[in-house]
Amino acid sequence: MMKISIAEANGNLGQEIPFAFRTTAEELGATGDDFSFVGEIAIQGSLVFTGVCYRVFGEIKAVKAFACDRCLKECQEEQALRFEEEFRKAGEDEPEALVVEGDFIEITDLVRDTILAAQSLSNLCRPDCKGLCPVCGADLNEGDCGCDRFVPDPRLAALQQLMNDKED
Repeated sequence: MMKISIAEANGNLGQEIPFAFRTTAEELGATGDDFSFVGEIAIQGSLVFTGVCYRVFGEIKAVKAFACDRCLKECQEEQALRFEEEFRKAGEDEPEALVVEGDFIEITDLVRDTILAAQSLSNLCRPDCKGLCPVCGADLNEGDCGCDRFVPDPRLAALQQLMNDKED
């Protein structure tokens, strides 16, 4: 659980109060079926009391491990994710603001949601990954394998069959 004390911020209006945490993806619940995180996740940021709300902002640093969806190579990617959120005291009428309960702000959910929302739907080793040859399975990023990968348009299959029958 990542809790930030608001006591120091209450007495220092507008001053940035730094905080830092280290955790794992498992402790956060930030795991996926097709990716994982290597080592610890580092969270650094600041808390500012504006007089109206508590503003929490900072950066999450993690190393994502995954298999490329096209070429199946194991890859790692360093991620630096920014977050920012406002919290208000319980009882204040602000429907979209997160609530401060007691003397601490809990940011575990904020960090987890930031990490999960930043993950792309496709895991690629690089944007122009050519993938594997559907015929022989060679990695096309390392060079052309020479296989005939021509796939005819299925809408013209009847015409192709007619042409083949005519040749026979």
